[in-house]
Amino acid sequence: MKKLYGTGVALVTPFKRNGYIDFNGLEKLVKYVTDNNVDYLVALGTTAETATLKEEEKHDVVKCIQSANYKQLPLILGIGGNNTKDIVKKINSIKNLSDFYAILSVSPYYNRPSQEGIYQHFKSIVNCTEADIILYNVPKRTGSNIMPDTVLRLAFDFKNIIGIKEASGNVLQSYKILQHKPEYFNLISGDDFITLPVVLGGGEGVISVIAQGFPNQISDMISLARKNNIKKAFSIFYNIIEIIDLIYEEGNPTGIKTFLSIIGICDPYVRLPLLIGTPSLREKMLHSLNKIK
Repeated sequence: MKKLYGTGVALVTPFKRNGYIDFNGLEKLVKYVTDNNVDYLVALGTTAETATLKEEEKHDVVKCIQSANYKQLPLILGIGGNNTKDIVKKINSIKNLSDFYAILSVSPYYNRPSQEGIYQHFKSIVNCTEADIILYNVPKRTGSNIMPDTVLRLAFDFKNIIGIKEASGNVLQSYKILQHKPEYFNLISGDDFITLPVVLGGGEGVISVIAQGFPNQISDMISLARKNNIKKAFSIFYNIIEIIDLIYEEGNPTGIKTFLSIIGICDPYVRLPLLIGTPSLREKMLHSLNKIK
């Protein structure tokens, strides 16, 4: 069965000042992370501002990432939403599903389904497509939590549900899944702050926002944690913890785009209703960056 170890990157979608996609910036970002030891790429997730992209733009973003990646790293594609039939239709419209390691699909938002509703949603997706699915649990954005019992039920009932990006922020929730999950099922941290305790508890790694700013450091941190070199892993984490904190201060991806502009990868522009990072945030990041060893 498929296993996803290490560091995945939740890629941003760079924009120009006029709001158009900056494909040169996206190519530069993909090259930067692929050259600096990350293990896989995630396209069209939350951090990519997918909610504000037109369908044609989504297609072009994926093509750009594929071209810049040169098939070096596995690519995970985000396709999720709160209309079950529409998600099935979108997955089935992909001509070459083999181009993607898996589909990352967020739990339905706004509708706030019951646990049984969440189960039936993913059951319908799996039964109506041939894709391997990674569940995405992010209650702060969806308004509902995929409880461990529901995750485990899906994991045992459907072999094509190969993992979960767990971003509830509750490490005990991850531990409950890790304690009882089937061996082939991947539990991936979706929260940069608690990645280390999740990996040390048996998780496979992280789908990270900060890893596109510090690809080498996060990759080394995860590698050290998986080898039980806890002291060195935490030393990397503590060295960049201020920046991790700052990238979420004004929301995601506003923060990480501000940081990427500081290090010269792409411009900081976002689309409404998000706003560009403030000068104050930029100053704080520069100050923290100067303190990093």
